[in-house]
Amino acid sequence: MADLSQYIIPNSTEVALLDCQKAFEGLSNEERLYAHHLAQASFKGGLIVLFQTSPESPGIFLLLQKLFRAQDPKELSELALSVGFTQEDVDGFLIYAAAFYGNMGNYKSFGDTKFIPNVDESKVEKLIKSSKAYKQDPAGIETLWSAVHKRMFSLEHKELGLGDKGISTYYSANCDEVDAKIAQEFLDAKEISPYNTRLFKNKNPGTGEIEYEVRLASVESSNADLPGYVFGETSFVPKELGRELKFTVTRGDYSPLMAQVVNELKSAEAHAANDLEKRMLAEYVKSFSSGSILAHKDGSRYWIKNTGPIVETYIGFIESYRDPYGVRGEFEGFVAVVNKDMSAKFSNLVNNAERLLAHLPWPVEYEKDKFLRPDFTSLEVLAFGGSGIPAGINIPNYDDIRQNEGFKNVSLGNVLTSGYKDSKVTFLREQDKELYSKYKIQSFEVQVGLHELLGHGSGKLFIEEEPGQFNFDKDAVTHTETKEKVTSWYKSGETWDSKFSTIASTYEECRAESVGIYLCLLSDVQSIFGHTGDEADDIIYINWLNMVRAGLLALEFYSPETSSWRQAHMNARFVILRVLIEAGEDLVKIEKVTGEDGNPDLLVLLDRAKIISVGKPAIGAFLRKLQVYKSTADVEAGKKMYAYYSDVNDQDEPKFLSLRSIVMDRKQPRKLFVQHHTYIEDGVVKLQSYEPSPSGLIQSFVDRFPSEDLDQVVSQLWEKEKPFY
Repeated sequence: MADLSQYIIPNSTEVALLDCQKAFEGLSNEERLYAHHLAQASFKGGLIVLFQTSPESPGIFLLLQKLFRAQDPKELSELALSVGFTQEDVDGFLIYAAAFYGNMGNYKSFGDTKFIPNVDESKVEKLIKSSKAYKQDPAGIETLWSAVHKRMFSLEHKELGLGDKGISTYYSANCDEVDAKIAQEFLDAKEISPYNTRLFKNKNPGTGEIEYEVRLASVESSNADLPGYVFGETSFVPKELGRELKFTVTRGDYSPLMAQVVNELKSAEAHAANDLEKRMLAEYVKSFSSGSILAHKDGSRYWIKNTGPIVETYIGFIESYRDPYGVRGEFEGFVAVVNKDMSAKFSNLVNNAERLLAHLPWPVEYEKDKFLRPDFTSLEVLAFGGSGIPAGINIPNYDDIRQNEGFKNVSLGNVLTSGYKDSKVTFLREQDKELYSKYKIQSFEVQVGLHELLGHGSGKLFIEEEPGQFNFDKDAVTHTETKEKVTSWYKSGETWDSKFSTIASTYEECRAESVGIYLCLLSDVQSIFGHTGDEADDIIYINWLNMVRAGLLALEFYSPETSSWRQAHMNARFVILRVLIEAGEDLVKIEKVTGEDGNPDLLVLLDRAKIISVGKPAIGAFLRKLQVYKSTADVEAGKKMYAYYSDVNDQDEPKFLSLRSIVMDRKQPRKLFVQHHTYIEDGVVKLQSYEPSPSGLIQSFVDRFPSEDLDQVVSQLWEKEKPFY
């Protein structure tokens, strides 16, 4: 029997305002118009995430929109109390709705766990059938409720995954990891990027043979010519299967929503600040219209050249964290305004990057031939459409562009300050709690800067670009672990994601996190951020303490039932904790204690005197292996090492599998963010703010999507999805 408490959003969950008002007020009218249309594109495109999460998410979205559009949260709450809800029930329903909007679906964006309403299903049904929305359209609301209520409350699929591990709407319900692997082999052979695709498996009614459809996201749905793509039926023989399969490449996935995005991008183009922004948006329009990832890559090239914009943005199928196979991108878009003071520190970090890279623990041959200095800014988020909002981003994710042309780093300042402010601190000694509360934001700023710039921005991939033509000297480069010549590398068309697939995201996050704690030890790094002397030492200690504590907290995101990790970053932090415990000499200890409430508790102890002498060499040796296996495309060695440190068991001290129950009993709910809403009134862009509460978050979505025309778009797309689930 599942512990239901793990699958509900606690009523005590905090909602924080992602405040961007001051930054917005500093924009000119043209900049505000540019930002507004980009925000609209991001949020409308963000609705695609509903179709990338679960079969029921689009329907739940429609139901909530209709309920709260007819009656605001206050009015609906009063109605709920009058039909038998307790105040706790009311709060539970509101936090469920807020969390659904905040995650763009009914699975947590951070952890991929399903959540259900903490209210009895019969009570929710009574509220819905007593609502104004039901009275206005009884047949329509009845149809929606009938379609979603079972899955809305069911825990049949507790997490996202393939096959018997969960549910994923990047794939039809009959797909498993074998199908994902076969499809990836096909895509590699045809040099088609999986980023904007979904995979559907069908059985031919005549022959009974399995057939696959690879569907590209685009406005257009015809099979007209598109450079780099061949639409229609293709026969393909996977190596391991040894027999012919039929693949059909189509486009037009999410077509009406992609059209909404395209229209807003075209409107934004009229207010662009320069030619680079106009060209960037034109390529995005081409990509989203046609389905071409090549066009999106061209748009990204203009984007990285557009340094220091006042209004920063990026949009598309970007991160592959939530694809169980690790290759398909979730739609996201953001618009943000530059924080000039904090950006100056990051710019200084960029200026010192080459010198700092030399301190990383791998030979120069494993580093890029030339460090491509990126734009690195601190931003105040105005709008973020998607399933979750990160604190920092390093993009684009296209390996060839990152290796040879460049990238950008952004730190999302108001996410960092809002997300870390006033959080309860668990598993630390009292003296550590005080220091942690004092320096957690400053230490995280340092870690984010290093993680994004010198973590994701470092390291070379060894590639055979053409037959016999390599981007490294294969006769001279020595493997650091075997001391022999390198014997493996990437072939033309292979990428980091396609080779390392299921572990690519978490492995790369682990490498970037390790770079952060390794380089933060340098006094030069601390001085760049304005920290010297004892304060710098304290920030180093808190950064390392935060990492090992996060490794313990990570157990929340491990599923014993499937022996799998549900969150890339948390898997990475657990791996780092394991490495540092293995370093020995009591550098890191986990102690079982009794808490003030009389229940079992844990303390994370880090010996700060041994960080340099024990911690640095341990993380350095581990980091070197991470990079070497990545550079050489050594999937077997990389997966073996990563699986070893990812293992949660009770064979080894401190018996993490048993400790997980204590972590779960004391877990703190993750904050939700309510964002501003922009709208145009008499030709002027206005900014609507909301109270930081579940009701405020709900109202922001009602205001953001006021039109029933958009409901119709979502509804029609949802109907097309149903046969596959």
